[in-house]
Amino acid sequence: MRARIPFALSALAAGLLSAGQAAANDPVELTMYYPVAVGGALTDVVDDLVDEFESEHPDIDVEAIYAGNYDDTRVRAMSAMEADDTPQLSVMFSIDLYELLEQDAVVAFDDLVESDEEREWLDSFYPGLMENGQVDGKTYGIPFQRSTIVLFWNKDAFEAAGLDPETPPENWEEMAEMAATVREASDEEQWGVMVPSTGYPYWMFQAFAFQNGHRLMSDDGTEVYFDDTAAVEALEYWVSLASEHDAMPEDTIEWGTLRQNFIEESTAMMWHTTGNLSAVRSEADFDFGVAMLPMKTQRGSPTGGGNFYVFKDASEEEQRAAMTFIRWMTAPERAADWSIETGYMGVSPAAYETETLRDYVEDFAPAAVARDQLEHSTAELSTYQGGRVRRALDNAVQAALTGQMTPEEALTQAQQEAEAVLRRYAR
Repeated sequence: MRARIPFALSALAAGLLSAGQAAANDPVELTMYYPVAVGGALTDVVDDLVDEFESEHPDIDVEAIYAGNYDDTRVRAMSAMEADDTPQLSVMFSIDLYELLEQDAVVAFDDLVESDEEREWLDSFYPGLMENGQVDGKTYGIPFQRSTIVLFWNKDAFEAAGLDPETPPENWEEMAEMAATVREASDEEQWGVMVPSTGYPYWMFQAFAFQNGHRLMSDDGTEVYFDDTAAVEALEYWVSLASEHDAMPEDTIEWGTLRQNFIEESTAMMWHTTGNLSAVRSEADFDFGVAMLPMKTQRGSPTGGGNFYVFKDASEEEQRAAMTFIRWMTAPERAADWSIETGYMGVSPAAYETETLRDYVEDFAPAAVARDQLEHSTAELSTYQGGRVRRALDNAVQAALTGQMTPEEALTQAQQEAEAVLRRYAR
């Protein structure tokens, strides 16, 4: 005869069973820190993508926390990790990788993939965008919000100055000459060119240096070469745009307001991230073009922007859910839509093979410039103690542009400061 279970115990057991079933059915909750480094309604775009993902994956909830610019996002993520409140994933600077590895903060995607399909996905991105996400043969960052620096030019301003509106400058000499021509033709009401020197001055300088045939750092993040002759020549040219050609303001130029300066026609040309492309297209009241950056000895731009990372402290279930979300976000169709909405690159060749992005590029050729420039790209400046190293270079660039130091003096000082920081990492 089966023993009777007291009612209270029976009820308790049923309650525990019910709670266990509910827990099993609860969605996996993910927190994602996300940077918004350029203007525009990027938060709306990301929110819409998250909503769409959650409708297709009701077993996963994603909370996007907009943490400011890339530096702010890194600081918040590191602070959360120290407080034992680490997010499961984040989009952060591709160049944050060495710092993240030093903190043992992120997991390699090679250790997360489980199927042939996932391995094919890991190999599907543009190699040029993977340089800043890989170390020692392992992939820690998946490209998403990625860019190169491009040249925007005002075709109407070119035509008013007697220049061919369809022909942007091909090299440094042409850019200086065209910029000076626009400045003179406008009775000094409009600048010829603006290159931002706040926000990410090291990034712009890296482009100038690479165009002069020089790479600023070693592949392993332990050395920099700021005071090389080619680097000094690059900074001298940047300074000369204001001091010799009167084509650019002599003071610092703000990253955050430069796009508006271009839209308001304060400058006929600007160097900026391709992530501004869609906003410029929607806001400009004049005909404009987008081109690869002008060359000295070679074409070139560093890549830029953010990668997806998955944090080590996340549980195995959370890491798998994060992988599901990242794969969904970087699928060709989503990457194509993302590129059209924002101006950032589609991160894989397959994105540009979608009908959506193929038709968009055919209708709006500037959408392909950043992608095409990948052929002439280099990895963005990334080292151990990256924040301190970049700060030394930022200060040098600004000191030279504002006349406080000569380019050679400024870069020599930056080199000494960077070497002091990197000495303990030398291999």
